[in-house]
Amino acid sequence: MSLLSLTPEQREIQRTAREFAERELAPHVAQWDRDAHFEPTIVARLAELGFLGMLLPEAHDGLALETSTYLVALEEIAVVDASTAVLMSVHNSLPTQMLLRYGSDAQRARFLAPMARGELLGAFALSEPEAGSDAASLRCQAERDGDDWILSGTKAWVSHGTHAGVILAMARTDHTDARRGAKGISTFIVTPDLPGFSVGKKEDKMGLRASPTVQLTFDQMRVPGDRLVGEEGKGFTYALASLDHGRLGIAAQAIGIARAAYEAAARYATERKQFGKAIGDFQAIQFKLADMATRITAARTLLHAAAAAKDRGERVTRYASMAKLFATETAMWVTTNAVQVFGGYGYVTDYPVERFFRDAKVTEIYEGTSEIQRIVIGRDVLADPSP
Repeated sequence: MSLLSLTPEQREIQRTAREFAERELAPHVAQWDRDAHFEPTIVARLAELGFLGMLLPEAHDGLALETSTYLVALEEIAVVDASTAVLMSVHNSLPTQMLLRYGSDAQRARFLAPMARGELLGAFALSEPEAGSDAASLRCQAERDGDDWILSGTKAWVSHGTHAGVILAMARTDHTDARRGAKGISTFIVTPDLPGFSVGKKEDKMGLRASPTVQLTFDQMRVPGDRLVGEEGKGFTYALASLDHGRLGIAAQAIGIARAAYEAAARYATERKQFGKAIGDFQAIQFKLADMATRITAARTLLHAAAAAKDRGERVTRYASMAKLFATETAMWVTTNAVQVFGGYGYVTDYPVERFFRDAKVTEIYEGTSEIQRIVIGRDVLADPSP
């Protein structure tokens, strides 16, 4: 049950996503989590459904769907496997959208259709070991060498960087004044075949374990001149604009995780008996479930209002951050309380709520921490207090 009014097309895509997740992800997700295993065949299966080109025009083999429709599908995937939802979110929201919006005609023609078909998986490389929330302090350097660029540095926290065929990487191209910060950063299209490219440390994570997160090292990596995206020095601006879209995807992922935990807790409350009756008959449990359902509904409503504004062409920085902040903190609150409903059983791997809890935590951190979202929202409301 939902307050969303879905079109027949959206309901069909929702059904397709749900059936795919239940058939092809659900039987394996617990084992993939235990083994920290990334299943590469999932990329091809998502592509067959059109789920890797949902927001791309048909001219680039995409489905040309609205943002809200994409988020409906993403939530269904996240309910079953948050790790696969990461892949789908990053690919659709960041590299493909950056290339579509800022890439040259030649770059779009070369990369977007193969990305939509799943032949090239996209990744996003902004953060570094010493540049997380303060991403403008990144140290990766790009120097001109004839028509080419030479990139040197290390990128951190790159989702599915082990399997990516196209990576949108930010590097500093203006070295005249270190205080220039974001103004001296450019975006480059990096592919694994470039000399000097290597995959470094794979992180051993608490959650989203089936989504590999790695460091990438650029050791005097030679990048052809035609791989510069847009204008030199505008790369950080492009990245921030793309993160507005990415944060909507993370919000949908968080809502999916929260929904999975809530539904598991509600089922368990009807099955588990204590003191001679189902624990769902106790007001304490009913109140928890009522608050879970309310917060999930509120988060989804905020998310889709922001998505509708984006599809109307409006500036959504404030609302994307609000959606991301509220949905991810909802996911953490709901999964924490779901574990509590399960009691001791919520703390063991026999039941999935401990995985939901682990998966939820990082949604409050990546693509901008909750603290960063509050800064973004705070600055925006001071500039324009209207709700």
